[in-house]
Amino acid sequence: MTLWQLIKVGGFTMYILLLFSILSITVIIERYLYYRRRSKVKREVFMMAIAKEFKKGDVKKALEICKDTDTPFSSVTYSGLNLYGHNEVFISNTMERKITVETTRLERFISIVGTIGSTAVYVGLFGTVLGIIRAFHDISKGGSGGINVVINGISEALVCTAAGLCVAVPAVIAYNYFIKKVDSFITDMELCASETMDLLNIKQK
Repeated sequence: MTLWQLIKVGGFTMYILLLFSILSITVIIERYLYYRRRSKVKREVFMMAIAKEFKKGDVKKALEICKDTDTPFSSVTYSGLNLYGHNEVFISNTMERKITVETTRLERFISIVGTIGSTAVYVGLFGTVLGIIRAFHDISKGGSGGINVVINGISEALVCTAAGLCVAVPAVIAYNYFIKKVDSFITDMELCASETMDLLNIKQK
């Protein structure tokens, strides 16, 4: 049985699941590439380079390193170093706001994957229930057919459940991966903010 035949057998719920599948795959690919691009530099290596320039008194060079590094924690560090000489509380609040902004960017679209992962199974079950109702309705109209008609109708209806699982399982796995990845980014940003404050405090003393 071809994909098109499966879609026709499953009815309109299969079109919904097909849309879910396309949307889920699109978001998964986009987020994966985005996270990969923004995690090429390790936090430890980055902060060692910043500390080295800062100890030499070259704040401008440290800021250039932040600009050249495309990671969430580099943006947080830049927002702190750029206010060198200002009040400690002001710098800390600025970096906290930057963490919030970067976190929002990191979490963009992943709720779509989570929603698809949690609802695709139910959409599939809904299609299966409709298929079973249709099978029994056909039997009642025909007045005969026996168990063969019932089995054929139910086997066709179960296509929706299988499709729902095929859409939901990858979406749930991807969503859990994304959540863990975002948590890792947040930890790096918070550590960089803390280390940046330490560098600024040492410099000002």
